[in-house]
Amino acid sequence: MAKEINEETGFVLSIKSLAGIAVLIFTLVGMWFTLQADIAEAKELPAPPDPEVTRMEFDMKDQMIRNTIMTTQKDVEEIKKTLEKIEDKLYNR
Repeated sequence: MAKEINEETGFVLSIKSLAGIAVLIFTLVGMWFTLQADIAEAKELPAPPDPEVTRMEFDMKDQMIRNTIMTTQKDVEEIKKTLEKIEDKLYNR
């Protein structure tokens, strides 16, 4: 049978439990106000400048990419030669 909860229902909390609940509430309220202060401070900071890519930077990155592609192409050719040697040994060509 279920107990009915009404105006006369009571419960007991120790002082230790009440102190723990109070500490928890104060901690949450303090965190809330700290967060609000950080948000307000962040709103006042200047916006970061737009990133501009200079022609020199673009050319350097383009050259780096081209060098990487050429190196990769050379590596692939070496791997193909090695594979051919392995196939020759495997199939006794």
